Amino acid sequence: MVAIVFDMDGVIYRGNSLIPGAKELIDYLKDKDIPFAFLTNNSTKTPEMYREKLAKLGIEVSSDKIITSGLATRLYMESHLSPGKIFVIGGEGLVEEMKKLGWGIVDVENAKGGGWREIKHVVVGLDPGLTYEKLKYGTLAIRNGATFIGTNPDTTFPGEEGIYPGAGSIIAALKASTEREPIIIGKPNEPMYEVIREMFQGEEIWMVGDRLDTDIAFANRFGMKAIMVLTGVSSLEDIKKSEYKPDLVVPSVAELLEYLKTL
Repeated sequence: MVAIVFDMDGVIYRGNSLIPGAKELIDYLKDKDIPFAFLTNNSTKTPEMYREKLAKLGIEVSSDKIITSGLATRLYMESHLSPGKIFVIGGEGLVEEMKKLGWGIVDVENAKGGGWREIKHVVVGLDPGLTYEKLKYGTLAIRNGATFIGTNPDTTFPGEEGIYPGAGSIIAALKASTEREPIIIGKPNEPMYEVIREMFQGEEIWMVGDRLDTDIAFANRFGMKAIMVLTGVSSLEDIKKSEYKPDLVVPSVAELLEYLKTL
């Protein structure tokens, strides 16, 4: 059986605007009992927060169908790292995921006066409230030996007004200031695939995304069918220049629905 995994930003919605055809496609998958999930590199919200956002846009799904890079980061840390205090540069969703570890969170106020020396892990995602202070204490902790973890490599993401700076832009700043390479969790990397593989054991997986460097690279790397929509970041011109190639390109999820109906 086929299981379909959707990126969210630029595929299902842009900002707070639903992309035409998205609700109809999800309704069709439910009606035909086709397994599906949402997989986003955006860590600013928890799966429950994304469930609420989708519901406001007219799409009703359970939170266990939503995988964020923040969730995948927590699962990776539980399995691969030793407990220690965490400094988070990220949104509310990432902070909530890190709290679930129970290892202790060091915020900016606690980092002052030498408190940054207690930090064992610096976890970085998209942070709408980014400040110089956060970058400063993240830099100090990483240079002091803290593990440097990035939720995802996306340098940009699609918003209602255009293309916005993403988590990868913040990670790039810390790479420059620390001269250290981070562990990257989200697409197109293996920790994110481990979560999907566990969810859809033995099924053929289709990955639907808007970015060549994350979604399509992710599908190419792990043997998934790569389906690209043109409602987000990457364009037809980008495909010609990229080493990552989709198996199918459709203008939007509305056309993907029509494609599915022909199978």
